[in-house]
Amino acid sequence: MPELIEPTGRLQAAWLDAHAEWGPGVHEDGFGLLPTDDVDSPAGFAAWVERLAGESGRCTHFWIIEGGRVLGGIALRHEGNDLVPWAGHVGYGIRPSMRRRGLATWALGRMVREARVLGMERMLVVCGAENEASAKTIERHGGILEDDDGRGAVLRYWINTRVADD
Repeated sequence: MPELIEPTGRLQAAWLDAHAEWGPGVHEDGFGLLPTDDVDSPAGFAAWVERLAGESGRCTHFWIIEGGRVLGGIALRHEGNDLVPWAGHVGYGIRPSMRRRGLATWALGRMVREARVLGMERMLVVCGAENEASAKTIERHGGILEDDDGRGAVLRYWINTRVADD
């Protein structure tokens, strides 16, 4: 059974194993990884985890784990976070080998609950227009399509946290 945990330095090897599946770069949504983060060294990884913990007033980060493996990550950006208008309140990513198991749907449900606890009545969730799996995940939680980004590249959904199926 998967669980959500706060990022931790003790899972560096497991996180690096997940990161390797995506290939080089910082494209794993939900992990809060920046190009300047050094996740390969123990000290750099610890600094990254510490930075994520320091964002707790603006963003809540969780890793999706099971059996000591990192399966993905999800982040809930709080109201007032500068990234929300274009990236949404939630970012998530599931490692390629663990997709199509319902993990993103499960984790997004937990974030709907977390948003409700934080007093958020609704949350913006965006995805690439070509990402049908993500669109379906958002729609499973009652996501209502607001619009696209004007270029047809990004879909913008709103989830009402008071009525969402989580």
